[in-house]
Amino acid sequence: MSPNNQIAQALASLKKSKFRAKFHLTNKDRQYIQDKGIDTIRQHANDFIKTRIAHQNPKDDGKQTPMKGHPVFIAQHATATCCRGCIQKWHGIKKDKFLNDQEIELLVGLVMGWIDG
Repeated sequence: MSPNNQIAQALASLKKSKFRAKFHLTNKDRQYIQDKGIDTIRQHANDFIKTRIAHQNPKDDGKQTPMKGHPVFIAQHATATCCRGCIQKWHGIKKDKFLNDQEIELLVGLVMGWIDG
């Protein structure tokens, strides 16, 4: 399955979750995205995934992604890319290993797909 199809399929499944579906960008979040530009937001998503999520045992796993404060944080909760437990449950990526570049790109793609949607 191509990465784009994998992302589209995952986003469709996530929309069916009552918890995941409750997340929405605020007007302030949308304005932030518009002001910064989508390329900068993608870089933020990449940085957050690499520094907060990609390690084998991230610090404060399950609590490392705030529920507000940045559009990427909201998107991470909506896409179950907020902690290694959610990533394992929803995306099948084992939590006891370092994420590789392909996995990081998939998670960033999920975040950006949700933001674009």
